[in-house]
Amino acid sequence: MLKLTNSSLPADFADTAVAIGKFDGVHLGHRQLLHELVHASEEGGVAAAVLTFDRHPDAILRPGSEPEPLIGPNQKQRLLEQAGVDLLVTLPFDQALAALSPEQFVMDYLVPLRARLVLVGQGFRFGHKGSGNINTLQELGPRLGFVAREIPTVEFGSVRVSSTEIRSALAAGDVTRASVMLGRNHQTEGMVEHGRKIGRQIGFPTANLARNSEGLLPADGVYAGWLYANGIRYPAAHSVGTNDSIEAVPRLLESHVIGRDDLDLYDLVVTCEYVEQVRPWAKFESMDQLIAQIAADVQACKEILGE
Repeated sequence: MLKLTNSSLPADFADTAVAIGKFDGVHLGHRQLLHELVHASEEGGVAAAVLTFDRHPDAILRPGSEPEPLIGPNQKQRLLEQAGVDLLVTLPFDQALAALSPEQFVMDYLVPLRARLVLVGQGFRFGHKGSGNINTLQELGPRLGFVAREIPTVEFGSVRVSSTEIRSALAAGDVTRASVMLGRNHQTEGMVEHGRKIGRQIGFPTANLARNSEGLLPADGVYAGWLYANGIRYPAAHSVGTNDSIEAVPRLLESHVIGRDDLDLYDLVVTCEYVEQVRPWAKFESMDQLIAQIAADVQACKEILGE
Protein backbone atom coordinates (compact mmCIF):
# COMPACT_ATOMS: atom_id res chain seq x y z
CA MET A 1 0.00 0.00 0.00
CA LEU A 2 1.35 3.41 -0.99
CA LYS A 3 1.18 6.00 1.82
CA LEU A 4 1.18 9.72 1.03
CA THR A 5 0.44 13.09 2.61
CA ASN A 6 -1.07 16.11 0.87
CA SER A 7 2.43 17.52 0.36
CA SER A 8 3.53 14.44 -1.58
CA LEU A 9 0.65 14.03 -4.05
CA PRO A 10 2.19 13.40 -7.49
CA ALA A 11 0.78 15.19 -10.50
CA ASP A 12 0.43 12.08 -12.65
CA PHE A 13 -1.96 9.88 -10.69
CA ALA A 14 -3.80 7.12 -12.49
CA ASP A 15 -7.58 7.04 -12.00
CA THR A 16 -8.83 6.15 -8.52
CA ALA A 17 -11.89 5.23 -6.54
CA VAL A 18 -11.74 7.21 -3.28
CA ALA A 19 -13.30 6.67 0.14
CA ILE A 20 -13.21 9.66 2.49
CA GLY A 21 -13.41 9.48 6.28
CA LYS A 22 -11.63 9.34 9.62
CA PHE A 23 -11.83 5.52 9.75
CA ASP A 24 -11.18 5.47 13.50
CA GLY A 25 -11.35 1.83 14.49
CA VAL A 26 -11.90 0.55 10.94
CA HIS A 27 -15.12 -0.98 12.32
CA LEU A 28 -17.88 -2.89 10.55
CA GLY A 29 -19.38 0.28 9.11
CA HIS A 30 -16.01 1.31 7.69
CA ARG A 31 -15.39 -2.20 6.41
CA GLN A 32 -18.67 -2.16 4.49
CA LEU A 33 -17.56 1.07 2.82
CA LEU A 34 -14.10 -0.38 2.11
CA HIS A 35 -15.65 -3.54 0.64
CA GLU A 36 -17.63 -1.40 -1.78
CA LEU A 37 -14.51 0.64 -2.56
CA VAL A 38 -12.30 -2.35 -3.37
CA HIS A 39 -15.04 -4.09 -5.36
CA ALA A 40 -15.66 -0.96 -7.44
CA SER A 41 -11.95 -0.37 -7.99
CA GLU A 42 -11.46 -3.92 -9.24
CA GLU A 43 -14.45 -3.69 -11.55
CA GLY A 44 -13.34 -0.33 -12.91
CA GLY A 45 -9.65 -1.14 -13.14
CA VAL A 46 -8.66 1.79 -10.93
CA ALA A 47 -6.73 2.11 -7.68
CA ALA A 48 -8.58 1.90 -4.34
CA ALA A 49 -7.66 5.03 -2.39
CA VAL A 50 -8.56 6.24 1.10
CA LEU A 51 -8.45 9.94 1.96
CA THR A 52 -8.27 10.32 5.73
CA PHE A 53 -7.08 12.70 8.45
CA ASP A 54 -4.34 12.58 11.06
CA ARG A 55 -6.59 13.60 13.96
CA HIS A 56 -10.20 14.09 14.95
CA PRO A 57 -11.54 17.42 13.60
CA ASP A 58 -12.58 18.44 17.12
CA ALA A 59 -8.88 18.58 18.06
CA ILE A 60 -8.78 21.78 15.98
CA LEU A 61 -12.40 22.95 16.02
CA ARG A 62 -13.13 22.29 19.71
CA PRO A 63 -9.78 21.64 21.43
CA GLY A 64 -10.08 19.47 24.51
CA SER A 65 -13.39 17.93 23.45
CA GLU A 66 -11.98 15.48 20.92
CA PRO A 67 -12.44 11.78 21.76
CA GLU A 68 -9.48 9.48 22.26
CA PRO A 69 -8.73 7.51 19.10
CA LEU A 70 -9.71 3.84 19.09
CA ILE A 71 -6.59 2.93 17.13
CA GLY A 72 -3.27 4.54 16.32
CA PRO A 73 -1.85 5.43 12.90
CA ASN A 74 0.15 2.23 12.52
CA GLN A 75 -2.87 0.11 13.38
CA LYS A 76 -5.04 2.06 10.96
CA GLN A 77 -2.57 1.71 8.12
CA ARG A 78 -2.30 -2.03 8.65
CA LEU A 79 -6.08 -2.55 8.81
CA LEU A 80 -6.67 -0.51 5.66
CA GLU A 81 -3.99 -2.43 3.82
CA GLN A 82 -5.55 -5.72 4.92
CA ALA A 83 -8.88 -4.46 3.55
CA GLY A 84 -7.34 -4.13 0.09
CA VAL A 85 -6.61 -0.40 -0.06
CA ASP A 86 -3.91 0.49 -2.61
CA LEU A 87 -3.30 4.10 -1.66
CA LEU A 88 -3.61 5.90 1.68
CA VAL A 89 -3.52 9.69 1.73
CA THR A 90 -3.41 11.18 5.24
CA LEU A 91 -4.20 14.88 5.49
CA PRO A 92 -3.06 16.90 8.52
CA PHE A 93 -6.30 18.35 9.86
CA ASP A 94 -5.44 21.96 10.68
CA GLN A 95 -7.10 25.37 10.59
CA ALA A 96 -6.31 25.78 6.90
CA LEU A 97 -8.01 22.50 6.01
CA ALA A 98 -10.97 23.28 8.27
CA ALA A 99 -11.45 26.61 6.48
CA LEU A 100 -11.67 25.15 2.97
CA SER A 101 -15.00 25.38 1.22
CA PRO A 102 -16.43 22.03 0.08
CA GLU A 103 -15.67 22.86 -3.56
CA GLN A 104 -12.10 23.88 -2.75
CA PHE A 105 -11.59 20.65 -0.81
CA VAL A 106 -12.72 18.67 -3.85
CA MET A 107 -10.48 20.70 -6.17
CA ASP A 108 -7.45 20.39 -3.88
CA TYR A 109 -7.70 16.68 -3.13
CA LEU A 110 -10.17 14.70 -5.23
CA VAL A 111 -9.23 16.25 -8.57
CA PRO A 112 -5.46 15.61 -8.13
CA LEU A 113 -6.30 12.01 -7.19
CA ARG A 114 -8.16 11.70 -10.51
CA ALA A 115 -11.17 10.36 -8.61
CA ARG A 116 -13.73 8.59 -10.79
CA LEU A 117 -15.79 7.30 -7.88
CA VAL A 118 -16.14 8.87 -4.42
CA LEU A 119 -17.64 6.89 -1.55
CA VAL A 120 -18.62 8.30 1.85
CA GLY A 121 -20.49 7.00 4.86
CA GLN A 122 -24.02 7.99 5.74
CA GLY A 123 -24.15 11.48 7.25
CA PHE A 124 -20.67 12.43 6.02
CA ARG A 125 -19.97 16.18 6.09
CA PHE A 126 -16.92 18.12 4.96
CA GLY A 127 -15.69 21.61 4.22
CA HIS A 128 -15.96 24.80 6.27
CA LYS A 129 -18.31 24.28 9.23
CA GLY A 130 -19.44 20.96 7.72
CA SER A 131 -21.25 22.73 4.91
CA GLY A 132 -20.63 19.95 2.36
CA ASN A 133 -22.35 16.56 2.17
CA ILE A 134 -23.21 13.81 -0.31
CA ASN A 135 -25.44 16.21 -2.24
CA THR A 136 -22.50 18.58 -2.70
CA LEU A 137 -20.35 15.77 -4.07
CA GLN A 138 -23.10 14.62 -6.41
CA GLU A 139 -23.54 18.17 -7.71
CA LEU A 140 -19.81 18.65 -8.34
CA GLY A 141 -19.19 15.16 -9.71
CA PRO A 142 -20.51 15.46 -13.29
CA ARG A 143 -18.40 18.56 -13.94
CA LEU A 144 -15.25 17.07 -12.42
CA GLY A 145 -15.53 13.54 -13.75
CA PHE A 146 -16.61 11.47 -10.76
CA VAL A 147 -19.68 9.74 -9.39
CA ALA A 148 -20.42 10.03 -5.65
CA ARG A 149 -22.25 7.42 -3.58
CA GLU A 150 -23.28 7.24 0.06
CA ILE A 151 -22.90 3.88 1.82
CA PRO A 152 -25.59 3.11 4.43
CA THR A 153 -24.65 2.56 8.05
CA VAL A 154 -24.32 -0.88 9.61
CA GLU A 155 -26.45 -1.67 12.66
CA PHE A 156 -25.78 -3.96 15.61
CA GLY A 157 -29.19 -4.76 17.04
CA SER A 158 -30.92 -1.40 17.06
CA VAL A 159 -27.67 0.56 17.42
CA ARG A 160 -25.74 2.18 14.60
CA VAL A 161 -22.18 0.89 14.56
CA SER A 162 -19.91 3.87 15.16
CA SER A 163 -16.63 4.79 16.79
CA THR A 164 -18.63 6.51 19.55
CA GLU A 165 -20.56 3.33 20.38
CA ILE A 166 -17.35 1.31 20.46
CA ARG A 167 -15.70 3.83 22.79
CA SER A 168 -18.71 3.57 25.09
CA ALA A 169 -18.45 -0.21 25.15
CA LEU A 170 -14.74 -0.08 25.97
CA ALA A 171 -15.35 2.54 28.68
CA ALA A 172 -17.77 0.07 30.28
CA GLY A 173 -15.26 -2.78 30.00
CA ASP A 174 -17.47 -4.59 27.49
CA VAL A 175 -14.72 -5.67 25.12
CA THR A 176 -16.98 -8.43 23.77
CA ARG A 177 -19.55 -5.91 22.52
CA ALA A 178 -16.79 -3.67 21.16
CA SER A 179 -15.28 -6.60 19.28
CA VAL A 180 -18.61 -7.43 17.62
CA MET A 181 -18.89 -3.87 16.28
CA LEU A 182 -15.24 -3.82 15.24
CA GLY A 183 -15.52 -7.16 13.46
CA ARG A 184 -12.41 -8.36 15.32
CA ASN A 185 -11.06 -8.40 18.86
CA HIS A 186 -9.90 -5.00 20.08
CA GLN A 187 -6.13 -4.67 20.49
CA THR A 188 -3.51 -2.48 22.13
CA GLU A 189 0.04 -2.60 20.85
CA GLY A 190 3.23 -1.04 22.12
CA MET A 191 6.73 -1.59 23.41
CA VAL A 192 7.32 -3.58 26.59
CA GLU A 193 9.07 -1.44 29.19
CA HIS A 194 10.91 -2.31 32.37
CA GLY A 195 8.76 -1.95 35.48
CA ARG A 196 9.30 -2.60 39.16
CA LYS A 197 9.07 -6.37 38.54
CA ILE A 198 6.70 -6.85 41.48
CA GLY A 199 4.66 -9.30 39.40
CA ARG A 200 7.70 -11.51 38.95
CA GLN A 201 8.44 -11.36 42.67
CA ILE A 202 4.97 -12.72 43.50
CA GLY A 203 4.97 -15.40 40.79
CA PHE A 204 3.07 -13.58 38.03
CA PRO A 205 5.54 -11.74 35.77
CA THR A 206 3.95 -9.12 33.54
CA ALA A 207 4.82 -7.25 30.38
CA ASN A 208 4.22 -3.54 30.96
CA LEU A 209 3.25 -1.72 27.78
CA ALA A 210 4.49 1.82 27.18
CA ARG A 211 1.93 4.53 27.84
CA ASN A 212 2.21 5.77 24.25
CA SER A 213 0.91 2.43 22.98
CA GLU A 214 -1.69 2.41 20.19
CA GLY A 215 -5.21 1.15 20.81
CA LEU A 216 -7.60 2.65 23.36
CA LEU A 217 -7.43 0.98 26.78
CA PRO A 218 -10.73 -0.44 28.03
CA ALA A 219 -12.07 0.27 31.52
CA ASP A 220 -9.85 -0.61 34.46
CA GLY A 221 -10.09 -4.31 35.16
CA VAL A 222 -8.79 -7.75 34.21
CA TYR A 223 -9.33 -9.25 30.76
CA ALA A 224 -8.77 -12.65 29.21
CA GLY A 225 -7.00 -12.37 25.90
CA TRP A 226 -3.92 -13.04 23.86
CA LEU A 227 -0.46 -11.55 23.62
CA TYR A 228 1.32 -11.61 20.27
CA ALA A 229 5.12 -11.39 20.20
CA ASN A 230 7.50 -12.34 17.41
CA GLY A 231 4.64 -13.89 15.46
CA ILE A 232 3.61 -16.20 18.33
CA ARG A 233 0.25 -16.05 20.13
CA TYR A 234 0.26 -16.63 23.89
CA PRO A 235 -2.73 -16.91 26.25
CA ALA A 236 -2.69 -13.97 28.62
CA ALA A 237 -4.35 -12.15 31.50
CA HIS A 238 -4.38 -8.40 30.82
CA SER A 239 -4.69 -5.94 33.69
CA VAL A 240 -5.65 -2.31 33.06
CA GLY A 241 -5.48 0.17 35.92
CA THR A 242 -3.34 2.14 38.31
CA ASN A 243 -2.29 -0.63 40.71
CA ASP A 244 -3.20 1.41 43.79
CA SER A 245 -2.78 -1.79 45.81
CA ILE A 246 0.96 -1.35 45.39
CA GLU A 247 1.69 2.27 44.53
CA ALA A 248 -0.21 4.96 42.67
CA VAL A 249 1.16 5.11 39.12
CA PRO A 250 -0.33 6.38 35.86
CA ARG A 251 -2.92 4.12 34.24
CA LEU A 252 -1.29 1.34 32.28
CA LEU A 253 -1.68 -2.08 30.70
CA GLU A 254 0.16 -5.07 32.16
CA SER A 255 -0.05 -8.51 30.58
CA HIS A 256 0.76 -11.83 32.22
CA VAL A 257 1.53 -14.62 29.74
CA ILE A 258 -0.15 -17.67 31.23
CA GLY A 259 2.13 -20.61 31.93
CA ARG A 260 5.32 -18.89 30.78
CA ASP A 261 7.77 -17.23 33.13
CA ASP A 262 10.77 -17.66 30.82
CA LEU A 263 9.91 -15.06 28.18
CA ASP A 264 12.04 -11.95 27.74
CA LEU A 265 9.74 -9.43 26.07
CA TYR A 266 11.57 -6.24 27.07
CA ASP A 267 11.94 -3.69 24.27
CA LEU A 268 9.75 -5.77 21.94
CA VAL A 269 6.62 -4.34 20.33
CA VAL A 270 3.80 -6.69 21.34
CA THR A 271 0.06 -6.76 20.73
CA CYS A 272 -2.46 -7.40 23.49
CA GLU A 273 -5.84 -8.64 22.30
CA TYR A 274 -8.93 -8.51 24.53
CA VAL A 275 -11.45 -11.37 24.48
CA GLU A 276 -13.60 -10.95 27.60
CA GLN A 277 -13.59 -9.02 30.86
CA VAL A 278 -12.96 -11.24 33.88
CA ARG A 279 -13.71 -8.60 36.52
CA PRO A 280 -13.65 -4.84 37.02
CA TRP A 281 -10.87 -3.08 38.88
CA ALA A 282 -10.60 -3.65 42.63
CA LYS A 283 -8.30 -2.51 45.42
CA PHE A 284 -6.90 -5.06 47.86
CA GLU A 285 -5.98 -4.52 51.49
CA SER A 286 -2.99 -6.87 51.51
CA MET A 287 -0.48 -8.47 49.18
CA ASP A 288 -1.85 -11.90 50.11
CA GLN A 289 -5.33 -10.90 48.94
CA LEU A 290 -3.86 -9.56 45.71
CA ILE A 291 -1.91 -12.76 45.02
CA ALA A 292 -4.95 -14.94 45.69
CA GLN A 293 -7.09 -12.83 43.35
CA ILE A 294 -4.46 -12.89 40.58
CA ALA A 295 -4.37 -16.69 40.80
CA ALA A 296 -8.16 -16.79 40.47
CA ASP A 297 -8.02 -14.34 37.56
CA VAL A 298 -5.48 -16.47 35.71
CA GLN A 299 -7.64 -19.56 36.17
CA ALA A 300 -10.68 -17.69 34.86
CA CYS A 301 -8.70 -16.53 31.83
CA LYS A 302 -7.60 -20.09 31.08
CA GLU A 303 -11.20 -21.26 31.13
CA ILE A 304 -12.38 -18.42 28.87
CA LEU A 305 -9.57 -19.05 26.39
CA GLY A 306 -9.94 -22.83 26.47
CA GLU A 307 -6.44 -23.34 27.77
